[in-house]
Order: sequence, then C-alpha cells, then structure tokens
Amino acid sequence: MSSLIRNVGTIGGLTLVSRIFGFARDMLLSRILGAGGVADAWQLAFQLPNIFRRLFAEGAFAAAFVPLFNQRMTKDGDHSEARAFADAVLAVLIPILIVFSGLLLILMPWVMALFASDALQADDATFDLAVLMARVAFPYLALMSVATLFAAILNSLSRFAAAAAAPVLLNICLIAALLIGLATGDGGEAAKAATGRYLAVAVSLSGLFQLIWLFYWVRRSGFAPTLRRPRLTAGVREMGVLILPAVFGAGVYQISRFVDLFFIAMLPDKSITYLAMADRLNQLPLGIIGIALGTAILPALSRFIAADERDGAFRLQSNAVELAMLLTVPAAVALFVAGPAITSAFYVGGQYTRADGLATGAVVGGLVVGLPAYVLVKVLVPNFFARKDTRTPVYTAAISLLINIALNLLLIPRLGIVGLALAGSTAAWCNVAMLYTILHRHGQFHLTRQVVWRIARIVLAAAVMAAVLWFAVPLAGDAFTGNVGERIAALAAIVAAGAVTFFGCAILFGVVNRDTVGQLRRRQL
Repeated sequence: MSSLIRNVGTIGGLTLVSRIFGFARDMLLSRILGAGGVADAWQLAFQLPNIFRRLFAEGAFAAAFVPLFNQRMTKDGDHSEARAFADAVLAVLIPILIVFSGLLLILMPWVMALFASDALQADDATFDLAVLMARVAFPYLALMSVATLFAAILNSLSRFAAAAAAPVLLNICLIAALLIGLATGDGGEAAKAATGRYLAVAVSLSGLFQLIWLFYWVRRSGFAPTLRRPRLTAGVREMGVLILPAVFGAGVYQISRFVDLFFIAMLPDKSITYLAMADRLNQLPLGIIGIALGTAILPALSRFIAADERDGAFRLQSNAVELAMLLTVPAAVALFVAGPAITSAFYVGGQYTRADGLATGAVVGGLVVGLPAYVLVKVLVPNFFARKDTRTPVYTAAISLLINIALNLLLIPRLGIVGLALAGSTAAWCNVAMLYTILHRHGQFHLTRQVVWRIARIVLAAAVMAAVLWFAVPLAGDAFTGNVGERIAALAAIVAAGAVTFFGCAILFGVVNRDTVGQLRRRQL
C-alpha cells in the first residue's frame, strides 16, 4: 500500500497542479466568453482533438503498449528488445497520425455539423469559426500521440513525474491565450472570436511543447526512440491486435463523451458549456485519483503477472480498489452536496451569470454520481490489459454504452443536460459491476470481507460529512458570489468542514489511521 500511495501521490500531486491551472483557465474562460455562441463553438472545437487524444493516445495506446513493453523489459539486461519495440511502434505511429489528421482536417465541416447544436449551425459565422478553431487545434492530437509513447516508456520505468507534469503546459498556453485576448479585446463578439482563434493556436503549441518536454526526459532515461522506416514487425502486429479493442475497453468514458456530444446537439444553447465547466470539477478527482491509480498499477500489475506472482497482483488490486474508494467517495459526496455553491464561486462573473453557475452546479451533481465508478473502471481494466486481455473490457464497455444511449433517450427529455450526466454515471456503474463479476468468476480478483467492511465505513463517514455540508453551505449565504476574499473564505470553510468531518470519522471508524492520513497528505503536498 505504501508503494502504491507513493506512486499515486507523485502522479496525483502533479495532476493536481495541472488541474489548478485548469481551474484558472476555466475561470478566465467563463468570464471572457461566457456561455453560448463563441463559448459553445470553442468547447466543441476543443472537445474533438481532446477526446480523440484521451481515447486513442492515452487510453488505448497505453493499455496496449505498456504490457508489451514491460514484457520485453524483463527479458534481457540491456533492454535492447524493448528499445527495438518502441522504435518500431514509433515508425508505424507517425504515418498513421499524418493520414488520420489530414483526413479529419478535410472532413472537419461535416464532423462539426454532426455534433453542433441547431443554434450553432444556424449562425453561419459562429459555425465557420468553430470549424476553423477545430482545424487549427487538431494537430494537437498527432503531437500528443507521439508524446504519449514517450510518457508510456517513462511510466514503464516507474518515472511518473515528467509525464504527470506535462499537462500543465497545456493550461499555461491556454491561460496565456486568454490573457492576450483579454488585453487586446473590448468584450464584444469580434473580440470573443479573436480569443477563440488564440486558444486554438495555443492548443497546438502546447502539444509541441509537451512533446519536446517528454522527449527530453525519455532521452535522459536512455530510451529515446529513433526514427526508422515503418515495418509491421511481430511486436507491432501484436500491439495492433490489442489496441483496437482497447479503444473501447479503456476509453468507454471518452466514447460516452462522443455520444454526449451527439445528444447535446439536440439540447438548448449553452448546454455544451455547462457540461464542460461541470466536467472540470468532475475531472479534478477523476484525474488526480483515477488516472493516477490506473497509470501507477498497470506497469506493476504487468510485472507481477509476467512473473506469475498472483498474490502480489491480488494485493495490488485490492489496495487500489480500497484507495480509490477512500478518495473518491468523499469527493463525490462533497461535490454533490456543495456543487452549485462551488461552481458559483469559481465561474460566476463577467459574462457568466449566476443562473449559469447554478445550472452548471446541477450538472456537477449528475456527473459525480458516477465518479467512484469511473475511477473503479480505471482501476479494474488494467487487470485485464496486464493479461493481454483487451477483448473482455470491450464487451462490457459496449454494453454500458448501449445502456448510456438508452438512458439518454429516457432521461434527457425529462431532465435535459442533467439527465445526460446521470445517464453516463449509471452506465459507468453498470460497467464496474460487469468487470468485477468477470474478474471474480475467473478467480483473478475478489473483494475480501475486510475490504468490503472498510468500504462500508468509508460510505458511513461520507454520509456524516454530507450532513455537515448540507447544513454548512447555506450558512455562507451570498459569499460564494461575493468578492474574491469572500469566495475564498467560503470555499475554504466548506472544504475544511468536509475534510475534518470525513477524516475524523474515518479515523474514528477505523478506516484509516493517522499515519496513513499523514502519508497521503505528504504525497499530495
């Protein structure tokens, strides 16, 4: 557990830094662009390369590459086979990215029309701007796909810090673009459009900067790949067999985002901005905990399974599930209860109205219902990938996707954008149930009585925290939309109340001891 906490703390702590910059970015974005119009166009333009990146570059690529790379790392002392495998993958990856990116750039007007709302398509100037921004930002996908290869190598070497720090560069570039737009614009529609163009350029530049950053650290590790002529080696073919099903298995959340974009096109103006701003809060614990846990355990699980150390793999999986629940359940409960207050404090101001803040908070509530499930998927799926089984998560992901679509059709007419968020959360829990059942039946993992009892006490501690927050949030009154000092004080008060209540109860109920809390705190700091 201490080793897992150390690795998750390293990744999660640096991800927290990136998320803080992301909050600063979105606070500026909400005040400068508001919701609707250019803001919706930008969110749609940014979603396309970003979802493709998370789906193919991060989720599927890492799931297929890391086990094969680790397998070759254990075969020889000088790691020559692992180096050759990385070189061969890079040689094939680059032409695929060039062809795919070129095709999407040509087809971008039709792709955008598929996901754009009726209101966005009705405004020709705003729709054309959305297409332009998407085209300018789309090279980010190719750059980050190569960067992900370098990140996967570093993670396989248990050097997590450089890859976890790289996303900070994206947020720094976007913040710089927003500040340029703020300094040169007058707040009108033309100024908003110019800011959107600056943002699109900043996205692609950030991909280049992250690529350079990760190449530097891979080179320092002695594993810098070299460019060779593309050849379909046995290793590349094996990875090709794994990566296609991994797109569905590791990327169910991102695939559901594509489904969400399709349904959002049927919803009123501003819906995509509300979802994007709400997802920023949802992504904070999801990124810090879920991505960190998934990234940390995949190389370790691969090594345990390659060495046929079943007990080690079982302990690692149990620790990961327990740690995921310890960190996500209180985060989800706190965001559900205090979501509208938190979104108002962060986003309301300038072009973003109080009604926009409350609507965003309602979407947060729908998203965080599935927060523990999204993290558990990231924790359970590596158990399959480490065994080179990328097919089983495909089946569960496909079923959960169908559930998501059915629930969207049922809930969106009644609840609007909140119904869309709830549909995705419910589908994620269905995916968790299927993954766990399959692992249990195959004898590869099951929850022990001790872990189940700990999870029950975690839920009880979170329930006590929810009651405290339910009474504490209204006491702040209008402070969440007051001046900067009032907002900071109100947020600090509810965060302190929630943290003290939950961890106090967790210690009282025997979920954690003081040493574990201290270790978690030190790793996050």
